[in-house]
Amino acid sequence: MTAPTLVTGATGFVGSAVARTLLERGHNLRLMVREGSDRRNIADIPADLVEGDLSRPATFARAVAGCRYVFHIAADYRLWVPDPAPMMAANVEGTRLLMLAAKDAGVERIVYCSSVAALGLIGDGTVSDEETPVHEHSVIGIYKKSKYRAEQEVLRLTREQGLQAVIVNPSTPVGPRDIKPTPTGQMILDCAAGRMPAYVDTGVNIVHVDDVAEGHALALERGRIGEAYILGGQNYLLGDLFRMVAEIAGVKPPRISLPQEVIWPVAVASEWLSRRFGIEPRVTREMLAMSRKKMFFSSEKAICELGYHPRPAREAVKDAIDWFRDVGMLR
Repeated sequence: MTAPTLVTGATGFVGSAVARTLLERGHNLRLMVREGSDRRNIADIPADLVEGDLSRPATFARAVAGCRYVFHIAADYRLWVPDPAPMMAANVEGTRLLMLAAKDAGVERIVYCSSVAALGLIGDGTVSDEETPVHEHSVIGIYKKSKYRAEQEVLRLTREQGLQAVIVNPSTPVGPRDIKPTPTGQMILDCAAGRMPAYVDTGVNIVHVDDVAEGHALALERGRIGEAYILGGQNYLLGDLFRMVAEIAGVKPPRISLPQEVIWPVAVASEWLSRRFGIEPRVTREMLAMSRKKMFFSSEKAICELGYHPRPAREAVKDAIDWFRDVGMLR
């Protein structure tokens, strides 16, 4: 049997899609899963499961032992946390230590799943790419800061210690098996259910989650060590995205675009309620600050160097809505 390929975060939205893509390519899979995690997304995937957690570095050595390749996709992905320290520790220090564990184990090549959140952003509707300048002080939100720092650590290790890593930066994945769902998946779900009377407009880059998974595999096969590749799809204004969602779902689209000033007190109250009662906030001040810039990106580098070819965003949205309906999350 061939040496295993480790996928961290395999129970999640992107991780499970990557695992399926690698299985189709003939990889012998080892999946790192957290103790007590929801494993519905990998229930039908033949693989060796090993328990591990980014907050428990002692679990890394066993996870990477004997592996030829590592796909590091696991991350603490929340747009708001009452205490940022655990997220920063898991996403930054956890990533650094996992990279070193993989290097020590003799792993041949690593694909690290970063995010466009770690890249420079022009924000005025101009498309950004891998070369757009970025500085940490301009990165808004604790999740984005954690992904920025983690990516910088991976790049440093490739330069200084010869880590054999390629970086991919997915934009905003949409599609089936979004079981939590992700913040974007929740927006699509709310809009498709007719539960979104108004919104704060911004810009997003929508990509099918299965295209993101394909991009990971292509990065392993064709990517250059120490290089980053945006795995995106199509750029959409949020209002246009919601109109497309509503059309596919057969509901009326939200018609009211609210200025941030109107929502700001709601965000403050939402954060207070979250701290007081442990309820996940639907809107926060950081979310509003992030929405001031349109997250428009180009995948031209991945298209040219990797042979990456994302499908139209409409297919991603339709597949997401169909899946939400199939599993009873959308009625």
